[in-house]
Amino acid sequence: MKKAFKIFLFGLLTVTLSLFADKLTGGHEGVVCAGATAVALPLKNTIAEREMLKQLRHMHTWVSEIRSRQNWVNQDTIKIPKRGAAPKVLIDNTNYPIISNERDDSHVVVSLHKFDTENTTVTEDELYATPYDKVSDVQQQHRETLEDTTAEYGIWGLAPQANDEANNLFVLETTGEDDGTGRKKLLPKDLRTLQGKMNKKGINKKGRVLVLCDDHVSDLLEADTKFFTQYHNHKEGSIATRYYGFTIYEDSTTPEYDALGEKIAFGSVTVGRKSSVVFHKGSTAKATGTVKRFARDASNDPENREHTIGFRLHHIIVAYGVEGSAAIISGTV
Repeated sequence: MKKAFKIFLFGLLTVTLSLFADKLTGGHEGVVCAGATAVALPLKNTIAEREMLKQLRHMHTWVSEIRSRQNWVNQDTIKIPKRGAAPKVLIDNTNYPIISNERDDSHVVVSLHKFDTENTTVTEDELYATPYDKVSDVQQQHRETLEDTTAEYGIWGLAPQANDEANNLFVLETTGEDDGTGRKKLLPKDLRTLQGKMNKKGINKKGRVLVLCDDHVSDLLEADTKFFTQYHNHKEGSIATRYYGFTIYEDSTTPEYDALGEKIAFGSVTVGRKSSVVFHKGSTAKATGTVKRFARDASNDPENREHTIGFRLHHIIVAYGVEGSAAIISGTV
């Protein structure tokens, strides 16, 4: 009985020491004995994974406008509901009984995108030479990189591939004067043109979000005093909550389009025309699936004495419904 109790205390002590050394989210496992490392590494992975999910918020960005649909997620897929046909409206009806119809709803199952970070190594020598917890800092950097990449891929996915107004997908060009580089500036009237097209198609006026690229922000700052005032008075998050019917955000990673108005593939080295993107938050969802921390302790790498860390995250930002999306691309002179 005493022996079993001692074994229990030893296990508890080794886990506690390892957690303390890692400050819950990181640190190097070599500060405790090999037995403690073997026991604690899975636990540290779990803690780091939970912390990743907790911190992946995309705060003060356009992503914060999108409603999370975690309840639609199962085994790294998202089940998106699709409404059936809307009822017909009878005006001044005199025929009874009124016809009853069933509404056949359906759903689409989409796999969440898989984002893997390349591994980062931290040597034992670095840990003893640096005045800060480098492993924890590396993990934070992985989280920040995943946050940036999921947002960049998300806005690329929300932007229309090409103009298709029959399906509420709009691609317009700016019509302003030459900015000196052969690019036409964005004018407020370009936003009014897009607003009119969306109104004509009956797209809900509430919930339209416009994500401006850097060039177009500069154009509006020059062209519109009202926009200039709102831009310089905003603190964090949206630039303006109501500007020609849009909630305005700024992002440097919006997609680019080619000379024919086609969206260029994500990650392509091809240089295209800058765009600003519009989506409708009422028909857009975001969700996070599983996250996994991959780690090897330096004690398991006797040749190099290196800690190795990487992450895998399943995540999606996706549009659904009939509201569509839009892109305003810089016209050329």
